[in-house]
Amino acid sequence: MTTTTQDDTTLLFRNTMRIADGRLEDFRDAVVRAVEFARRHGPQLMVETFIDEERMLAHSFQLYRDSDAVRAHWRLADPYIREVMEHCRVERFEVFGEPDDEVAAGVRAALGGQCPLTFAPRAAGFVRFAATARG
Repeated sequence: MTTTTQDDTTLLFRNTMRIADGRLEDFRDAVVRAVEFARRHGPQLMVETFIDEERMLAHSFQLYRDSDAVRAHWRLADPYIREVMEHCRVERFEVFGEPDDEVAAGVRAALGGQCPLTFAPRAAGFVRFAATARG
């Protein structure tokens, strides 16, 4: 018997971005604004961004409950995404989990073939966040 649990619909996005020369501080400022907006208004369960200054790469991880949450994020955060993208380009985008067809197509369209895009279906796992997680 197969059952669907919340974990079955969970999506984790990993976005690797190449920061443009001379734009590190502008990129960092834009990311801080975008993450703060997501923390206050976004549907993500988790957002973490890490910067490798030596290689001028940033790695953003976003955890979503499901494809509906991804769509909500796109509707809300477009201006913040555009601001971040003024200072970088996507070098690689990875989707862990199985988004619905609309979200998969939306990711492909947004990237427009500019970088490698991979999808990896979920094999097993769980998410453990306390109801009173830090904010």
